[in-house]
Amino acid sequence: MTQTSPPPSTRSAVLIGVLVGVLIFVLGGAGFATWKYASDNKSTNDAAGQPATSDSAAPSSVSPTTATGPMPATDPKLAAFYDQKLDWKKCSQNECTTLTVPLDYAKPDGRTITLAVLKVPAADPSKRIGSLIVNPGGPGGSGTQFAAYGALEFEQTLADDFDIVGFDPRGVGHSTPLECASTAEKDALIAADPDPDTKAERDHSDALIRQFGEGCLRESGDLTRHMSTVEAAKDMDILRAAVGDPKIYYFGASYGTFLGATYANLFPTHVGRMVLDGAIDPALSNEQLSLAQAHGFEVALRSYVQDCIDQGGCFLGDTVDAGTKKIRAFLDAVEANPLPTDSDRELTEGYAMVGIWLPLYNKLAWPQLTAALQQAMNEHKGTALLALSDQYASRGPNGYTDNSLEALNAVNCLDHDDTIPTSQVPSHFAEFLKASPTFGKAFAFSLSFCSDWPVKSGQRTHALHAKGAPPIVVIGTTRDPATPLAWAQALAKELDSGVLVTRNGDGHTGFNQGNSCVDDAVNTYLSTGTPPKNGLAC
Repeated sequence: MTQTSPPPSTRSAVLIGVLVGVLIFVLGGAGFATWKYASDNKSTNDAAGQPATSDSAAPSSVSPTTATGPMPATDPKLAAFYDQKLDWKKCSQNECTTLTVPLDYAKPDGRTITLAVLKVPAADPSKRIGSLIVNPGGPGGSGTQFAAYGALEFEQTLADDFDIVGFDPRGVGHSTPLECASTAEKDALIAADPDPDTKAERDHSDALIRQFGEGCLRESGDLTRHMSTVEAAKDMDILRAAVGDPKIYYFGASYGTFLGATYANLFPTHVGRMVLDGAIDPALSNEQLSLAQAHGFEVALRSYVQDCIDQGGCFLGDTVDAGTKKIRAFLDAVEANPLPTDSDRELTEGYAMVGIWLPLYNKLAWPQLTAALQQAMNEHKGTALLALSDQYASRGPNGYTDNSLEALNAVNCLDHDDTIPTSQVPSHFAEFLKASPTFGKAFAFSLSFCSDWPVKSGQRTHALHAKGAPPIVVIGTTRDPATPLAWAQALAKELDSGVLVTRNGDGHTGFNQGNSCVDDAVNTYLSTGTPPKNGLAC
């Protein structure tokens, strides 16, 4: 399955450098569909506090739920978790706490883990509707960071009406963390050949992935087996009850749409108002997702090249075909001869491809891609492209600043267990190269990523209908590279109450991308409960 992760997001002046969304990530020679949120390497210690990372005792039941209070646990064995009281403490300008949830929902009396939670209180308490729970994507995105910094993206109406609440999903960030690999091991995985040509190269890629997964089991034990989106959605219902809301108010971007749709399917009567932006179609197989993303990134690359040509004197050539072929030739050249950088790491094809993908998430980041490609092509230096790759992967000068890489691999391999052996991938090259002449083979290798992951779930994808839920707003963008518009269209149809909104434009996600039509529809719906007209085109 292809990976979803964004470029340096320039969604607003406040969030320049914050990555929110999805990107195809080639890990160790296997393009892997994952949805990722990456930060701009700002520490969340002040914003999100330092919640405990060790196991906690199960919470005691404090008070019964009232008829007007939060909906109770659907399973009586979970009542203690649903009834727990949150101990909010000041952290920077916000409030932070931890939530206790069971590691294994089949064994609620067993080991527990903690989730970090951050709240930006409603600016106007007299107008407060409830808590807007937000998720930025991933898997592996820090919801506490997104709440702390992302709350500044919402218009004043939403900031007045809601506490903006983010949580680090299980295994992520300041929650009980999933730990798997050293800096050197992560570097090796990202730097590896994304489209290995020989059996030896493919065996090496398989070994890197297998060793990474074995490291998760060695360092984090059973947490590796309980990182699924279904479990995260169950955690979110406990959070809904803990913040005191009878029904959930939710905004999810990118992978956050899959988390939201999963929640709605599990708890349709617990849904209040829900926005799914940059939607993923949960019904698609690994191969279908990878093919669609391959084409989406090719479309985005061609749009970038066309923009370069329109500005005149484009360094890539006079036609879009010439430009994309030049970029493909550049990647081939880097595979044969990695470029020097200002660090002790060379720019490999793996790093270069991720560095190219990242700016395709947002048109405002295209000048960064141009500068990086010109440096690499004209000066034979890979510093700028490596920096873009590092920004995506949360790699700082002294190592990785979060564990998003661990989380996205663990979650995706549990959610999507329909993989094939690496030896079978070449038989799919034709269809992937048709979808993406530039990146096709790398995306094809996403089909085998989890074949060597040591934890097998047997999970297969299926449509989510959320029968009985109120209107759920689904947003898609016409030239979104990571979550193609067709996915949003499909999800809106699959959900019994889906309402589709389409943004005509480039980049990943639709809200707060400079389109007032989309923004007004979202703000009105969340604040009043009145959904936009199904099929609204913006």
